[in-house]
Amino acid sequence: MMLDTREMISVTEANQNFSRATRIADQRGKAVILKGNRPKYVLLDIEADPRLLLSDDELIGISATRIFKNHRAAFEELAK
Repeated sequence: MMLDTREMISVTEANQNFSRATRIADQRGKAVILKGNRPKYVLLDIEADPRLLLSDDELIGISATRIFKNHRAAFEELAK
């Protein structure tokens, strides 16, 4: 991911002025939040980022994978 200094905001500033972080995300598509002068978090504008547009089938697949992963022991017991 390429970083642009106009997208960056410190975690302290984001905490004190969250509306500025959201304005950056609105204008640039994302805001990179720095912690200890290093990129740590990304605030994304969902409408501007096509990676976050998932079909219903994709969402179901992700949910099913999470459920199976979190409850694997129960599924293995039921399979006996």
